[in-house]
Amino acid sequence: MTTSQIARADEVPVTVRVFTQRFSSTPRGARLARRLALHQLDRWGLAPHGSALSDVAAQIVAELAANAVTHGRVPGRDFELTLAYEPGVRLRIDVADTRTERLPALVPFTGPLSETGRGLLLVAALASRWEIVDRVSVGKTVRAEVDL
Repeated sequence: MTTSQIARADEVPVTVRVFTQRFSSTPRGARLARRLALHQLDRWGLAPHGSALSDVAAQIVAELAANAVTHGRVPGRDFELTLAYEPGVRLRIDVADTRTERLPALVPFTGPLSETGRGLLLVAALASRWEIVDRVSVGKTVRAEVDL
């Protein structure tokens, strides 16, 4: 047995908890994604309803899901939400859609009366980091991570 195979007594194994669900690419699907994400975070004991982390996660999921149904919608195809929780490390929020030709981008703030253009600015401000990654099948995933 090599040294790397021997677990030290002071090491705690990390269990990653994952929640994945598909939703219809509609405003109703986006609202449901937000609600179920908050329920899951509460169920894991990570972020009780009304906590600061719950509010941050709610805003990130809401923005990414709204973008998926507004800009990433392909008729007849769903979007997918994945939450991955690494205790004491990070919460990863992935929202995937099937549209490949429209990649999200930060746009300059156009003023308080503008009805669009704030979503990714909010995600960038609230998340520790965010990125766009290709999906294994078709489409893209927008990933936001919050360090714990």
